[in-house]
Amino acid sequence: MTTTVQDAPERSRFEIEVDGELAGFLDYRKDGDEYALPHTRVYPQFEGHGLGSQLVRGALEEIAERGGTVLPYCPFVPKVIRDNPELTELVREEERAGFDL
Repeated sequence: MTTTVQDAPERSRFEIEVDGELAGFLDYRKDGDEYALPHTRVYPQFEGHGLGSQLVRGALEEIAERGGTVLPYCPFVPKVIRDNPELTELVREEERAGFDL
């Protein structure tokens, strides 16, 4: 099983593909270098394989490479950040408590 995470800016989302098939996405709203992340979705036929975590982690790593910050409104995103503490720096310090980080 080959997975890829890529930005689809024309749809304002990061997408994860499994063997070339769209398996899910993470919506974003971009304002400058800040990404508001309101919703993550993995399609039912792909659930239970850790793809949601892989999608969010891949998106956050891409945002970090761009020098961006995130507002993790989707409740799943802070969970992934807590599981990967090195990603906490993507959330501005004054915003972290509001996301339980």
